[in-house]
Amino acid sequence: MARGNFGERLKREREMREVTLEELTKATRISVRFIEALENENWERLPGGVFGHGFVRTIARYLGLDEEALLGEYDLARSEKSPAGLAKPEERIPSPPKWIPAAAVLLLILMVAGIFYGGRNIWRRYVAHRHANSSSLTSIPPQSAPLASSNASIPASATAVTALDLSVSTSAATRVRVVADNNVLLDTELPAGETRHFSANQQFEVSAGDSSAVLLELNGQAMPPLGAPGSSGTIVLSQKDLRQATGGSTQP
Repeated sequence: MARGNFGERLKREREMREVTLEELTKATRISVRFIEALENENWERLPGGVFGHGFVRTIARYLGLDEEALLGEYDLARSEKSPAGLAKPEERIPSPPKWIPAAAVLLLILMVAGIFYGGRNIWRRYVAHRHANSSSLTSIPPQSAPLASSNASIPASATAVTALDLSVSTSAATRVRVVADNNVLLDTELPAGETRHFSANQQFEVSAGDSSAVLLELNGQAMPPLGAPGSSGTIVLSQKDLRQATGGSTQP
């Protein structure tokens, strides 16, 4: 893909829908400088990893575009910018000592012998146990099985609940607080580039000092930002947010 194709397409789709940068920032809570960096393909101004994917997925969802297709174009355009890694020199694997094959054969013989003799002992114990059971059964008169109660209750099947898995990533240093099912799991300053994972059954409550520095993913689905860029914010995520995220893209 030639340089500019991804950024030009993203800008063209936004302008076709008459969406300004300010409207897109307000709706997605992604700062203007990150949106302009995407449209101009200034990768050095964008965070890598899940942050870039989260920005592209959120913008595509708001504009009504195919999220996976746009992510593929983003990855292709960004990979063409990255320099190819240097090939590592070939490392020769030293040949094993000559005594290892002989030791392996001896160990195999010992294992086969142990299995053989062990199997014979198990078989002898099984025959003796079966003989003893047969003798005891002949001396005990048969008894009629009790009738099953007609009032036996059938336990109701429990409703399956999908466990919640939260991924918290930071593009800049900020204080983050995570509460899962009313239990505080994290309340500390996280450095830039940090990723933490948490689990809950009912809901999460996430707070951050800088909303634009935190990206949230619930069960692999990107969640909206916590608040306006540059300010603190708090968001509550539950099974309802997971169902809404998997229900499809929304139109602006």
